[in-house]
Amino acid sequence: MIISLTGYMGSGKSHVARILSAELGCASIDLDKAIEIAEHMTIAEIFAQKGELYFRRRERDILHELLKKERNCILSLGGGTPAYYDNMAEVNQKSISVNLRSSVAELVERLQPSLEKRPLIAHLAPDALPEFIAKHLFERNAFYNQAHIIIDTARRPAKIIAKEIIRKVAEHEGLV
Repeated sequence: MIISLTGYMGSGKSHVARILSAELGCASIDLDKAIEIAEHMTIAEIFAQKGELYFRRRERDILHELLKKERNCILSLGGGTPAYYDNMAEVNQKSISVNLRSSVAELVERLQPSLEKRPLIAHLAPDALPEFIAKHLFERNAFYNQAHIIIDTARRPAKIIAKEIIRKVAEHEGLV
């Protein structure tokens, strides 16, 4: 079974994925890292040198490859992945999708220290971040809300979130 984690950047997808993979004894795959390996470039370099459109096409291709070949893993998606092409439909068809929902305030707090490391927000002044996140969440929530399971992260430790995901996935699969 593949469990795919969705959510806005900074929602904790990669961190929760590592905890889940340890708890469940399966691999953790970060889609952005898989893209960087395939392209031999960082995400920031891909955006700068080849543009977002190129990145989104490669993201779709690598996502589809992973969903086709992987069997038991936690797949951490990029924040924008569900909003492009048929990505969310593919994720829902080939995995159990879990959206990690976070508030704008929580995301601002998490993202503020790493603005320059994230291509979509690197150009922003710190005081512009809340409005940017709110606008993006508004646009992307229609896709995030298609997830099979939605988990509110609301200042909860990642270990607690991981345990809730395990319980809700078992319920979703009729295992409890």
